Amino acid sequence: MVSFKVNLRMSDVNMATIQLEGEKMVFPLSKKDFKTGSRGFFGQGKMMAGGKNYQVQIQCVEIGSKPKEKKE
Repeated sequence: MVSFKVNLRMSDVNMATIQLEGEKMVFPLSKKDFKTGSRGFFGQGKMMAGGKNYQVQIQCVEIGSKPKEKKE
């Protein structure tokens, strides 16, 4: 089971905690403007859990942040 907690206060360093197979690891999140036009946060890294290595990617997209398309 995978669970995560994201702290998204703009004044603090943004971090996400991932818990996998009982092991916890904290990953920093950076502000990101996605190719789609949406904005949010992104983080990635590697962690070991249950004796195995995992690649972790975290994406937090602000709902409604994508610019509206202009109608002609």
